[in-house]
Amino acid sequence: MSMVRDPVCGMTIDAAATPHRADYNGQTYQFCSAGCRSKFAALPAKYVNAKLAQVPSPAPASVWTCPMHAEIRRPGPGSCPICGMALEPAEPSADEGPSAELADFTRRLWVSAVLAVPILLLSMGAEMTGLHLVPKLWSSWMQLALTAPIVLWAGLPFFQRGWASLESRRFNMFTLIAVGVGAAFLYSLVATVVPGAFPASIRVHGGTVPVYYEAAGVVVALVLLGQVLELRARAATGRAIRALLNLAPKTARRIAADGAESDVLLGAVATGDHLRVRPGEAIPVDGVVLAGRSSVDESMLTGEPAPVPKAPGAALTGGAVNGTGSLIMEAKAIGSETMLARIVSMVAEAQRSRAPIQAVADRISAWFVPLVLFVAVLTFVVWNLIGPEPRFGHALLNAIAVLIIACPCALGLATPMSIMVGTGRGAKAGVLVKNAEALQALDSVDTLVMDKTGTLTEGKPKLVAVEPVQGFASAELLVLAAAVEARSEHPLAAAILAGARERGLAFESVENFDSQTGTGISGTVGGRLVVVGNVAQMRHVGASVDTLALRAEQHRSDGAGVILIAVDGRAAGLIVVADPIKPSAREAIAALRAEGLRIVMLTGDGRGTAQAVANAIGGIDEVHADLRPADKAGIVSELKAKGARVAMAGDGINDAPALAAADVGVAMGTGTDVAIESAGLTLTKGDLSAMVRARRLARATMANIRQNLFFSFLFNGVGIPIAAGVLYPIAGILLSPMLAGAAMALSSFIVVANALRLNNVRLEK
Repeated sequence: MSMVRDPVCGMTIDAAATPHRADYNGQTYQFCSAGCRSKFAALPAKYVNAKLAQVPSPAPASVWTCPMHAEIRRPGPGSCPICGMALEPAEPSADEGPSAELADFTRRLWVSAVLAVPILLLSMGAEMTGLHLVPKLWSSWMQLALTAPIVLWAGLPFFQRGWASLESRRFNMFTLIAVGVGAAFLYSLVATVVPGAFPASIRVHGGTVPVYYEAAGVVVALVLLGQVLELRARAATGRAIRALLNLAPKTARRIAADGAESDVLLGAVATGDHLRVRPGEAIPVDGVVLAGRSSVDESMLTGEPAPVPKAPGAALTGGAVNGTGSLIMEAKAIGSETMLARIVSMVAEAQRSRAPIQAVADRISAWFVPLVLFVAVLTFVVWNLIGPEPRFGHALLNAIAVLIIACPCALGLATPMSIMVGTGRGAKAGVLVKNAEALQALDSVDTLVMDKTGTLTEGKPKLVAVEPVQGFASAELLVLAAAVEARSEHPLAAAILAGARERGLAFESVENFDSQTGTGISGTVGGRLVVVGNVAQMRHVGASVDTLALRAEQHRSDGAGVILIAVDGRAAGLIVVADPIKPSAREAIAALRAEGLRIVMLTGDGRGTAQAVANAIGGIDEVHADLRPADKAGIVSELKAKGARVAMAGDGINDAPALAAADVGVAMGTGTDVAIESAGLTLTKGDLSAMVRARRLARATMANIRQNLFFSFLFNGVGIPIAAGVLYPIAGILLSPMLAGAAMALSSFIVVANALRLNNVRLEK
């Protein structure tokens, strides 16, 4: 049966079973109830068409991928042909539920653990105490009965993946497990069923042939334990994504054309819908405020704890939490187009990406398994030729121990686990990592190049001062200027109008409005001639600005724009408009300098404005002004040619070439899509304090990876020789396969636990 969604309420319905249908433009549509069908029939045609455009088409076939090898893409579940791990859905979901593989392996672990205990009592108990609970003949058969379910059922996934690795010639940890456990079990099986096939030299006291069921059964149980711990850790790395997905509410309160309000499923919301967001509710989709005032908590998306005031015209981001006020909003982006959906997609891709340092582990893994197989064979041959009696038993157990302890679980997990946890931690802190390569590059940069406008400054002109001459009040001057600027299309006019509204000032309409291109504008406000413009405009109307010249020049030297005002032919004062420096810029630059970075500022603005901003912020080593987009990219390339490791931060289309040319590009989340696509990292709020967090995250993640790799190499470098028996001639120490399996599981656990520490790393200091 095909499943469709009701175009009115968004509910998923059975299209083949429901009797509620209606025709529209020759097409039949299904509804969950007669009520929804009636609402549909009553809607205006324009609104109906908007709703029908949102009815989703059948979902495409799901794609499954390996968490460690993102290049593996399959149409359904299975195991990775490279590493043998179970595939996961490529597209994350908030309601995925528990891992089927984790549930299956946990069940197999419990069964194998219960059966392994009596196997140990039967085998090891007799050796350690000399007491035989059952006759030796029956002991072998009882151990076989207990071990067979462990090896043939609980350990079956290991043999399947080991066989697949042999067929594909992509050797991995399951190759070693399958060979080691299989050798121990098959040898013991033959020794139990046909003991007469073995020569007397292999037999022990009493003429019996030794069996090693405990090696096979207990090792399977220990490997299962390691897999369960690993799967639980992998589930933990997905919590960041699920937390983001769960930010979006399941429903939205939609306001119909007649003013009626109703709760609809989120999938039924269309662009242009009017929605009500009540106090304490999560904002359902991206949009803008139409009515109401409130403060919105955007901390989960931006990492910034302070609520953000929202008024009509302000942008809203889906997933943020409304404060105490009620808002009416218009939906601007829905579904996969929302910022939350894009963040989730970016984090998921980053978690599956591979850092260049992973290539080290990949190169080693390519020859590691064949080398271990060779060492295991060599161990067997040497012990069988010159080892103590029983030679064959020692040779077999030591060879199996080599295979088990050498399983490259820890090596394979070292980098991907840290990347998964690190990128998830970054998402919570407002740092979106596009790929692991960017994270590694940011760790090694020594030079940070950044655009001025939109990165160090707000990127939007703002009214910063009103300075009247004697005889005028600042509020009066601003009201007169705003009345004239209300008819202007100049970019600075919006800043003056916004400043007047922020101060709660009301202004009259203007009459006789006139615009003089290149000099200014004029108009009559309340019977008074108001002229707004530059010095040439003031002179044209006969107003002397000598008393304002010094103050105007001081503001211009600080990088601000100055607008002169005359009323009835007399200079009345000046208004200062500037692109404000972001509140976090000074502190962030100081923190980045403390991290050892050299700071370079690039801008298309003039030298005076650029230098004024640099002086106000402090800590900037170089300033390059009057630049075109190609010039910015050229400076980045020049720095790289001199040996610098360069990160570039920017937000505009003109920054895209430089972002792409840098070793790592960092885009402001408030910037253009082109800039974000050109960068390797995105700061969701566009705040430089997030740049400090990104740098610390990169350093912490790469340090974690190096720790994991060091431990993995150290573990195998020490463990394999001990398992082969190099300490036996010196100290009489041998490593049983059971202890080798325990050590292997412990090594994976240590790597996973170390990676999970990134969840608690401090990014703020």
